[in-house]
Amino acid sequence: MDVRYLHTMVRVKDLEKSKAFYELLGLKETRRIDSEEGRFTLVFMAPPGQEDCPVELTYNWDGDEGLPSDSRHFGHLAYAVENIYEMCRHLMDNGVTINRPPRDGRMAFVRSPDNVSVELLQMDGRLEPAEPWASMPNTGHW
Repeated sequence: MDVRYLHTMVRVKDLEKSKAFYELLGLKETRRIDSEEGRFTLVFMAPPGQEDCPVELTYNWDGDEGLPSDSRHFGHLAYAVENIYEMCRHLMDNGVTINRPPRDGRMAFVRSPDNVSVELLQMDGRLEPAEPWASMPNTGHW
């Protein structure tokens, strides 16, 4: 039996804020579906060249009072990045809290505006531990 990955779906409260967050990670909008009848918008975002591995942002036009809740039951999204220190600096410079800094030069966690946990992993192993990351404490939970 063949199985093929399709996408990961996360509900979002503010589509533009959420889209901007995923754009900071380097993802681009690959497809959009607006359903007048269902009163929702689906925005598919993926890294360039990996359009077959999207995250689907689901926005309900009439709101979603359950968001943002603690989405730990969801698990997390994970992306490999070319330089974890540069990505974390880029995210911080744009107002994103680094919940679990890359102290080990390998792994960090952040949260989207909708409280979705996002893991960042250094491509090809790890970088040498470096400041300010090596001594930066966790913020919140991830």
